[in-house]
Amino acid sequence: MDNNAPSRRILLAEDEEAMRTYLARALENAGYEVAAVDRGTAALPLLESQQYDLLLSDIVMPEMDGIELAQRCNELSPHTRVMFITGFAAVSLKASRDQPQAKVLSKPFHLRDLVLEVERTFEDLDQALAK
Repeated sequence: MDNNAPSRRILLAEDEEAMRTYLARALENAGYEVAAVDRGTAALPLLESQQYDLLLSDIVMPEMDGIELAQRCNELSPHTRVMFITGFAAVSLKASRDQPQAKVLSKPFHLRDLVLEVERTFEDLDQALAK
């Protein structure tokens, strides 16, 4: 990552505290700026008030699931890319159907796989912007 480039901003929505801390730390270590929340409803005010390059969301969460959050994100912040993380295969299929442009990463995964997928998402975004 170019040290002179502005850091990419990621909004992480994950209800499991240990996983949220683990993912946020890995992404910060990779050079990203991370805001982490424990539910979709906590992510909405951030999406309304700030700019994020990526929404990284668990799918199964209390109050508002990740798919509904992604739909709201598309409305509030259309430029924000979406990536899901889930431990449920059936939920992964539903996410792929409801949000076809979103990447779905199934748990368990290595942190380096997550970071590589995030980097790939930003490379795709940069290529699209360069056209």
